[in-house]
Amino acid sequence: MKNRSRSGERSVNVLPPGGRLVHDPRWLDPGAALGVFERLLREVDWQRRSVKMFGREVPQPRLIAFQGDEGVSYRYSGGDYLAAPWHPEVGLLRDRLAEELGVGFTSALLNLYRDGADGMGWHADDEPELGREPTIASISLGAARRFLLRNRDDRSRRFEYRLGAGSLLVMEGDLQHHWQHRVPKTARPVGPRINLTFRRILPRGRRSKR
Repeated sequence: MKNRSRSGERSVNVLPPGGRLVHDPRWLDPGAALGVFERLLREVDWQRRSVKMFGREVPQPRLIAFQGDEGVSYRYSGGDYLAAPWHPEVGLLRDRLAEELGVGFTSALLNLYRDGADGMGWHADDEPELGREPTIASISLGAARRFLLRNRDDRSRRFEYRLGAGSLLVMEGDLQHHWQHRVPKTARPVGPRINLTFRRILPRGRRSKR
């Protein structure tokens, strides 16, 4: 599979006090990105999970899957997830990320946004099992969607990215403690999008108790 980026468009955004966001809009070759997207759309066991909001269970506005090393679990949006085995395509992407970023990712959360009615609300990936300053790598496949960031203390401080097929977004440092992000819904016609978010889940003894 030809999956190397053909572009020198990678950008780095320093987000105070100690966060960093790297965006590479062509990390995957377009043909490879399309092939991975179509295979994951067909072959992944997509599930619709619920979250508790205001005392009641509400279906999440997207489909998800959680993959990773054997025995890895993750608590996300009030639910507990036990990792399914790595899909071969996801495993190849994990290996390339590990080589480039020097991070041994142990899991990937896959989100399928079926259309513009699916989205993700404001949140930060600051769960204890991710550690104090996690490196989180996010690959986008399929239709392009907006990705927004805002500062927790000054919500007028915002950034926006358009994440298209084959793009890579890496969040590092203390970004998760001082910034939130979301994928907003849209009324405009938009096709399905798959997002793969790679994380390293720490053993229980090494988790932060913040």
